[in-house]
Amino acid sequence: MKRRAASDREKEDKKRKLLEQLGDVQLQHLTPGDNGFLQLWSTKYGKLVVLEADQTPAELHHAVQKAFLTLQHHGCLSQDLVQLKGKDLLTPVSRILIGEPGCTYKYLNTRLFAVPWPEAGHNITYSTEDVSIACKAFYDLNTFLHLQTIRELDKLEKSEQRSEPPSDSHEQRSFKEADRCFNVTLINYMDPQSMSYLKEEPYFGMGKMAVSWHHDENLVEGSTVAVYNYQENATETCEEDGKDVSKWHVGLKIAWDISTPGLALPLNPGDSYFMLDNLNTTHQHCVLAGTEPRFSSTHRVAECSTGTFSYIQTRCRKALENLCVASECGETKLQSLEMEVLQQAEEIHNEVEFEWLRQFWFQGTRYSRCSDYWLPAMVKLEEEWRQMETMTSLLLKELEKDGWIEEDKYKILQCITPLLAERQDLRLEWRKRCRCILAKSLPVDQRPHCYPYWEEDDMSMPMPFDLSQILTKLENLMEEDQG
Repeated sequence: MKRRAASDREKEDKKRKLLEQLGDVQLQHLTPGDNGFLQLWSTKYGKLVVLEADQTPAELHHAVQKAFLTLQHHGCLSQDLVQLKGKDLLTPVSRILIGEPGCTYKYLNTRLFAVPWPEAGHNITYSTEDVSIACKAFYDLNTFLHLQTIRELDKLEKSEQRSEPPSDSHEQRSFKEADRCFNVTLINYMDPQSMSYLKEEPYFGMGKMAVSWHHDENLVEGSTVAVYNYQENATETCEEDGKDVSKWHVGLKIAWDISTPGLALPLNPGDSYFMLDNLNTTHQHCVLAGTEPRFSSTHRVAECSTGTFSYIQTRCRKALENLCVASECGETKLQSLEMEVLQQAEEIHNEVEFEWLRQFWFQGTRYSRCSDYWLPAMVKLEEEWRQMETMTSLLLKELEKDGWIEEDKYKILQCITPLLAERQDLRLEWRKRCRCILAKSLPVDQRPHCYPYWEEDDMSMPMPFDLSQILTKLENLMEEDQG
């Protein structure tokens, strides 16, 4: 949390200094009608590649474009209530994540849970046959765009090898680490007519932005992002200052660079574009609004080392290794009171509650519109989380017993108290977010649930929801031991 806040402040400082440096002067940007556009693209933005619509099979276009409309018709696309610089914001974009079973993707303190596309070995139930067909279409698109990515990376590697002088000591760069298959796609829908306010692009005067300048978050380093673009009702050309403002554009700039002109590239229905290799890291991109609604499917390699259901299941098993349940009477006790074991269990406890359970229920029951895949997964995680609540209760009872070596007890208190304080703070923060005005404005099935939540007199729970009294007791114990 602190690292994210520091990163946000750093970005804001850079943005403020850049705008101060520019004053009222706008930087130059080029579009296809400008002299030097192609040279700028090839020399400064060469890792941006466009696959024009006629290079994609017609049957794939038909399936994907029908899939967009199917998801919209079934209400599968939702605005996200995200957090930026400590404030809750409702995204103007409606979206859904589709991908490998069990994958998630996190951005702006919001974890999206992928509606699974069909994969061998997974028995997935969808809400309707149409939704099932739609998910299959995006799986097929993902396969196609991955093959195109490999080809484009191969071209890029050969091009760089030709441009670099031969050297015995210089190892030619390989892009093989960047050609991993996309594991998720983020489906976006943007309607400029329903967006109450579109900000003007601040540096180059490129026009109205549907999505501000950014790097895509939470991706495997050096991985490509591939985007399929579609407008159902493409309008006639409308030129302003040599730019077709009826079309949607992707804007690119070198991050925090004011000497290199920006690039604004128009997108036709069915076009795909690829941000190859490390372009997403070295450059920023924005989306410039056209006049008609737009769908996009943005395929990426999400950094899922800590973001899959199998990962968090493994973590739960690790924590619960320290819980012993007597088979005869169901009595519970802790296997070990070693500080490292206790600390790990409480860290996992927080991770399950705040990175998974509360993230999922904060998004209401929206996922059931597409598939029931995540519901049994959350039931399983909640069962294990409840056992971790029991483990915390058992630990607190142990700490109240006599016979401790004071130094050992103090070390455990010093280690565990901050984790419980974090749990208390985050519970209050999530409850506050669930009650905010924006949360109440959402459709019923998308409204945040403050869950898990229980009242003080709920005897089924081994620990209270509000930990303030427990934290006071722990702090008093530390003072006693220190004294």
